[in-house]
Amino acid sequence: MKIFFHWLIAALAIGIAAYIVPGVTITFVGALIAAIVLGALNLFIRPILMVLTLPINVITLGLFSLVINAFLVLLATKLVPGFDIVDFWTALLFALVLAIVNWVFHFWNRS
Repeated sequence: MKIFFHWLIAALAIGIAAYIVPGVTITFVGALIAAIVLGALNLFIRPILMVLTLPINVITLGLFSLVINAFLVLLATKLVPGFDIVDFWTALLFALVLAIVNWVFHFWNRS
């Protein structure tokens, strides 16, 4: 039940971030699928990218992680039907807003 709740929260966060950021379109089913796909990409691909880009991540004091998140979001748009992002800069803004919305949800969940 806890996994299902986290999945719905992730889909809701994706929907809210898509509503806030112009240039992002997503359907309800697309948000549900995107939550699974982004979770899988963050589980399997992100650690590899973080290790490969460790020197530039250290130089930029961790800000390059946002670029990695944007690339993962763009990859998710290629894999999920009903989830479209206009360009890289929109994906970067979407990744930033999604991180903030997820942080708010996790902060709210702890209280």
